Amino acid sequence: MTATFTAMIKKEGDWWLGWVEEVPGANGQEKTKEELMMSLREAAKDILELHRQEARKKAASEFEEVPLSI
Repeated sequence: MTATFTAMIKKEGDWWLGWVEEVPGANGQEKTKEELMMSLREAAKDILELHRQEARKKAASEFEEVPLSI
């Protein structure tokens, strides 16, 4: 499944800075725009995967897991 998120980015001096609006903590700083975009994708994926794992642990077998499209 592919989801679309919003990256807020800007060039400041020699650096590209940015964050993913919908994923708190997914931010980065890189030398090129392309490197920043890759870094933001990885950060967002890692954070979302961590949240998914934590939610599954807390839910144990008490909940049913079903797909949800937004």
